[in-house]
Amino acid sequence: MTKRIALATGGLYQAMSHLQGEVKKASANAGLDEKLIELVKMRASQINGCAYCLDMHAAEAVAAGESPRRLYVLEGWRETELFTEQERAALAYTEAMTRISDHKDVPEDVYAEAVRVFTEDQYRALAWCVVAINTWNRLMVASHAPLPERAE
Repeated sequence: MTKRIALATGGLYQAMSHLQGEVKKASANAGLDEKLIELVKMRASQINGCAYCLDMHAAEAVAAGESPRRLYVLEGWRETELFTEQERAALAYTEAMTRISDHKDVPEDVYAEAVRVFTEDQYRALAWCVVAINTWNRLMVASHAPLPERAE
């Protein structure tokens, strides 16, 4: 694999990190469960093929109390009853936003379910979470970011 120029440096990286901090605060202030947010980050990262973010958010999800079993089956979330109504709406919304070029919109049924199960503040925080993780995925994938050293 060709060594690429690192994109996660400098002032723009710092601005993105600041945005991520604001997204995290908005999510907490809106009452979104940390495990739900990590599932969203994991699902977008699966779709985008971002090993760096998958590694990071799997560890963060487990640290937040997420079960490894649910992480193992996350890609097939529609086929199991392991996820709550809110999580299912968040995952569908994440997929729609991440693959927005497929429909040129978030499908009406996905939007309707999201606004049914989330407050306006939660919906806004969820949307920004999806925007942020998709940005991180693109930065890490495009720069071939290596996985950090981690004890197995």
